[in-house]
Amino acid sequence: MDNTNPYRLMAAYNRWMNGKLYAVWSDIPDEKRKADLGAFFRSIHSTLNHILWADRLWLRRFETRAYPMMPIGQDLYADFSELRAEREKTDTLILQWVGGLCEERLAQPLEFTSLSDGKTRRAPMWKFMTQFFNHQTHHRGQVTTLIKQLGFEPGITDIPWMPGAMEVV
Repeated sequence: MDNTNPYRLMAAYNRWMNGKLYAVWSDIPDEKRKADLGAFFRSIHSTLNHILWADRLWLRRFETRAYPMMPIGQDLYADFSELRAEREKTDTLILQWVGGLCEERLAQPLEFTSLSDGKTRRAPMWKFMTQFFNHQTHHRGQVTTLIKQLGFEPGITDIPWMPGAMEVV
């Protein structure tokens, strides 16, 4: 098995879920999307900003892409349409980047200094790739709960329902 396949699947899942859920989130009035609902990053809007912020932070580490960084918890985009457009661009970059990965790269060490605690961490790339996709899924799950509480329906969020993910017999 090609060890890059799970990451290709997760990159496709990330794009699918973001496209699907941003469509739902766009139906939520701005005041509700930005309301403090008690989530770790307060609101739906701020949590979506955080996911994009973290994805770009990891892309900076993975491929030394020059994204401007703001402090954690500060929104990158106040306007939802702009946030959505930037999310779509970043999802395309993630798919392209993961599509070019090889097993040798996954095995190579990655080292970075954390913005959270200032400590340097080093491990094979695959461990950080796993964290990258786990982080997205974790926070999207939080936002999905928030939108359900507001009375909106996210639909099925499981990989087997992603178009093209597997054969339906």
